[in-house]
Amino acid sequence: MTSDDANAGGPTGAPTAPSPKPAMPTVTQALAADHGLTAEEYAKILELIGRTPTFAELGVFSAMWNEHCSYKSSKKWLRTLPTEGAQVIQGPGENAGVVDIGDGQAVVFKMESHNHPSYIEPFQGAATGVGGILRDVFTMGARPIAAMNALSFGAPSHPKTKSLVRGVVAGIGGYGNAFGVPTVGGEVRFHPSYNGNCLVNAFAAGLVDADKVFYAKASGVGRPIVYLGAKTGRDGVGGATMASAAFGDDTEEKRPTVQVGDPFTEKRLLEASLELMASGAVVAIQDMGAAGLTCSAVEMGDKGNLGVRLDLDAAPTREKAMIAYEMLLSESQERMLMVLHPEKEAEARAIFEKWDLDFAIIGETIAEDRFIVSHHGEIEVDLPLKALSGEAPEYDRPWVETPAAAPVGPIENEPNSAEALATLMGGADLCSRQWIWEQYDTTVMADTIRRPGGDAGVVRVHGTRKALAFSSDVTPRYCRANPVEGGKQAVAEACRNLTAVGATPLAVTDNLNFGNPTRPEIMGQFVGCIQGVGAACAALDAPVVSGNVSLYNETDGRSIDPTPTIGAVGLLDDYSQLISGAYDQEGLALILVGATKGHLGQSLYLRDVLGREEGDAPAIDLAAERQAADFIRKINASKLILAAHDLSDGGLAVAAAEMALASAIGCRLNAAPDGVTSSGWFFGEDQGRYLLAVAAENIAAMLDVATEMSVPAAVVGETGGAQIDLGGATVDIAAIRAAHDGWFERWMADSGSA
Repeated sequence: MTSDDANAGGPTGAPTAPSPKPAMPTVTQALAADHGLTAEEYAKILELIGRTPTFAELGVFSAMWNEHCSYKSSKKWLRTLPTEGAQVIQGPGENAGVVDIGDGQAVVFKMESHNHPSYIEPFQGAATGVGGILRDVFTMGARPIAAMNALSFGAPSHPKTKSLVRGVVAGIGGYGNAFGVPTVGGEVRFHPSYNGNCLVNAFAAGLVDADKVFYAKASGVGRPIVYLGAKTGRDGVGGATMASAAFGDDTEEKRPTVQVGDPFTEKRLLEASLELMASGAVVAIQDMGAAGLTCSAVEMGDKGNLGVRLDLDAAPTREKAMIAYEMLLSESQERMLMVLHPEKEAEARAIFEKWDLDFAIIGETIAEDRFIVSHHGEIEVDLPLKALSGEAPEYDRPWVETPAAAPVGPIENEPNSAEALATLMGGADLCSRQWIWEQYDTTVMADTIRRPGGDAGVVRVHGTRKALAFSSDVTPRYCRANPVEGGKQAVAEACRNLTAVGATPLAVTDNLNFGNPTRPEIMGQFVGCIQGVGAACAALDAPVVSGNVSLYNETDGRSIDPTPTIGAVGLLDDYSQLISGAYDQEGLALILVGATKGHLGQSLYLRDVLGREEGDAPAIDLAAERQAADFIRKINASKLILAAHDLSDGGLAVAAAEMALASAIGCRLNAAPDGVTSSGWFFGEDQGRYLLAVAAENIAAMLDVATEMSVPAAVVGETGGAQIDLGGATVDIAAIRAAHDGWFERWMADSGSA
């Protein structure tokens, strides 16, 4: 045993004799403030327990009452989101959401942030974000089958951006690849608002038999509480509290609050957990994520209306002289907590010992509403358990609506459309992400049908004809200009991406990233985005089944752009229904579905070509969104679509260029029709649109269906040649490819910052 192995010695090692207990800090209001508790919150604690809390109890309250665990600033608004549907088995409130996919099967999925840790320590912050979201999925009894990530970084010219990108991407790949789950999609953006606070949102999905889902609700008095997995260290102590605070001059001092991950231990934990669940030993199970042992124990007890008694002397540790405060708040990775059927103890222990993982009975469920924790024979925590969750503060923060954006000013001397397209396709936001994707294993498990780079990643449901599609989307510049419309668009585009590959949206998970909620204008952004997300989810029959709120994403008072990331999951009943993103022949008609008015407000064209960030976000017609999606699915069922792509950033020209690059065949687009400017026609970002490649003999049948369904659709061009022709302005595909494919490599290789 090494010096750091004290109190464990291995899965079956006996605890060593305790070291002398160090003096604990005196708990004061000032110390409570250092733990993120306001004067009013500290006063409420004193009233609840009738005395001054111990140091460990203060830590417990600070963990359970921070934004990350209690949702105290967001709970009021989260309740307004639609969370139910015929397909929903489990909505928000568990480790992950569960949705029925037929034939007795279900998909389990969630998205969660690891923003602050990733800015402080990019590799480990991102890696443990992946590890945490995978545990959320397999804690429910599901085997992970797919991962995604949504990443937001500062300007490419900022001196920290390149190192953040390199570290975050390496951390995601290092953990996911070693664990053995394919990364099938995601998104990456750059903007100065993230200079001081990058965003790392991790998504995972898994498969489970619908009647074999496991939950965190404890039941039965006197049942053993079991610690499973890796040993507890000091890494991540205070991580949940740190995630609920803005950055400032002390950013580097927060480095010790970042966890350290081990994907190989996580893989063993997955296999052991699934084997344990199959044995019938599990009553309830909970991932030790934010706030570690504290949050997992309290949540299991709270959901089951039970109390919890823990003895930390039995908990496996990997560092000497750990105090109760550290053990309760540590966010060491690869750990779980379980309530066990007592008669199954020997069988359960044998499973974990076989996988060389710790298995330790550290407590029991009790009838009293108490959270009682002892260490070295002393009671360190004795608190009303329900108060730790049910009495957490809930705020109705003051908020103000985001002012209406001024209209876009006149655009004079429009640049050549082909030159504008080359600028966009070779810029940071639209260039190829291959430099990133090639660091991820995208095909492990051998069920990936569509890899990153298209509208959505697609994975077969092993052993069936079904497939699941995954997409992640948000457009922060829309949310900044118009939070309500931006919130709608995030959901609409995520669902549109699923439709574009032939899938029917099932449900979504949200990762709501915002600044300081005590600032009314930031809270107004949050409220507006929630209103938009809720309206779109209801209209598109895509309920929110899981998610995460990440607030205080700002540095020195500079907030990120509002970024309510939406992860959407869709189903293909038969993967032969999959629509390609690339056409394979010349002479096909290009058909534009959806109405085009030429909206340029907050467009990439306006920002990256003309250098102007102005105007309103495009309006979202949710009824038209649904009708267009139904139209795409109907004509796809008749095999009328040869290729499809949704229109989003960069509009029609970018969608056509991306299809041409994927196909290695050029295309021609008609000039702008009457009433629409050339820039608005080619680069406008009107919503609810798709570009389809259709054989000439099928044009009439397709347009007839569009007319029947009152969906705007028109032939706007054709495939062929080696150029992209925008109404007479041409650019070679080879030139677009060189600009598009090489940006990341050139940027990463450049010794400068830009």
